[in-house]
Amino acid sequence: MNARAIVLITLLGLFGTSVCLAADASIGNWKLNEAKSTIAPGAPKNNTVVIAAAGDQVKITVDGVTGDGKPLHSEWTGKYDGKDYPVTGDPSTDARAYKSVDAHTLELTNKKGGKTTMTGKIVISADGKTRTVTVNGTSPDGKKVSVNALYDKQ
Repeated sequence: MNARAIVLITLLGLFGTSVCLAADASIGNWKLNEAKSTIAPGAPKNNTVVIAAAGDQVKITVDGVTGDGKPLHSEWTGKYDGKDYPVTGDPSTDARAYKSVDAHTLELTNKKGGKTTMTGKIVISADGKTRTVTVNGTSPDGKKVSVNALYDKQ
């Protein structure tokens, strides 16, 4: 990042800075490290997550398997501003909100039909090489779901 960009980010203020840095830290291709993850039986498994800039927004593309082993491909485009944005391709979620907490932490909320189904936290390591996702909620069939997934940056 050059000196002009640093000055510009500083001028945006504390909130703007944390949102920009959280977006920058999360950008990239992430692969699930199953050996270091704890995923409850029946919970979906997101094998790869691609996070890319999309204009002034962020696009997140997920590929994995559902709790019953069927292929899963979903997409979300929005901002880390705590507002709901539509999710496509995920039968258990139709809207998701991400909120920047600080330069390396995001909170997330999944909804289906306006009802919160899962909440969680995403933490990017200080060196930017790992991403830890902790999610708790309820599956479409009413079962409690808990996931602690660790992703390695590719």
